[in-house]
Amino acid sequence: MSVEERKLAVLRAIVEDFISTSEPVGSKMLSERHNLGVSPATIRNDMAALEEEGLIAQPHTSAGRVPTDAGYRLFVDRLASVKPLSAAEKRAISAFLDNAVDLDDVLHRAVRALAQLTRNVAVVQYPSLTRSKVRHIEIVPLSTTRLMLVVITDTGRVEQRVVELPSPVTDEAVATLRTTINSRLRDRLLSEAPILLGELPGEVPSELRALVSTLVTILLETLIEQNSDRVLLGGTANLTEHGLDFPAIRPVLEALEEQVVLLRLLDRSISSSNVVVQIGNEHTYESLQTTSVITSGYRLGGASVGAVGVLGPRRMDYAQTMARVAAVAQYLGEILAER
Repeated sequence: MSVEERKLAVLRAIVEDFISTSEPVGSKMLSERHNLGVSPATIRNDMAALEEEGLIAQPHTSAGRVPTDAGYRLFVDRLASVKPLSAAEKRAISAFLDNAVDLDDVLHRAVRALAQLTRNVAVVQYPSLTRSKVRHIEIVPLSTTRLMLVVITDTGRVEQRVVELPSPVTDEAVATLRTTINSRLRDRLLSEAPILLGELPGEVPSELRALVSTLVTILLETLIEQNSDRVLLGGTANLTEHGLDFPAIRPVLEALEEQVVLLRLLDRSISSSNVVVQIGNEHTYESLQTTSVITSGYRLGGASVGAVGVLGPRRMDYAQTMARVAAVAQYLGEILAER
């Protein structure tokens, strides 16, 4: 074993022991608990070198050492593998998600499962409208001057709006418009709608132009252009189990109330095929720099449409948590594909 490999083994042992005990780790403890194959004096020398490199730190005089954010990052980057899920964990995820009745139920079950499995705060993002495809658009007459516009996506999202019309419209005109719009949008990304619908008012009979213009405007302004991303949060009370890891928990709770913060935490994993780990001072939000966030995108038809994740203390079981986040993301994508 080279010096660098031995130092990495010492760092790994420090991280694992600190995660397990929450106590600073000393060389004697490492020598007794881990078969590192070297003397306590050599371990002390390696710890001194790790401290000089900024990978571990001494919280106070005469104490052992604790990992720094840089130490956690190196530990995570060098993980040989994540811990496989047990059969019981797989059954628990399946039982949570399999009997869901609709998209809302699926996502609420997913966030509860992830919070219970990891004992951390769980976050689940609704499938992004901009990444979703149109399955069907229904136009339902409510009266001669009012319509219900319903957009159903391939991810199971259902968005609906009541539309006030400039003039009365017949059922025949509604049926024609329904067919026309569906022929343009079915199986196309919602983000393509502005181009696909932009010239439609000028291509329909003159008696339908006012109606088409109104519906296209509602469709684009209300369902496409506005920020439609939504997130679900679960397990916030789990933070109380990690009180010693948070010098001040209030800023963390306040950050969790901001949807834009949660969406940005999930954003990196949307474009990545891997589990993404953000640790401590890697966060741009100062109030979250006592936390670690693990996220993974979930996919439909080969493309990421949303993300799931957990937020907890930096002193977390990264290998286990990464496996659980990845598993819930995979199950979520599979269930949405079956609907």
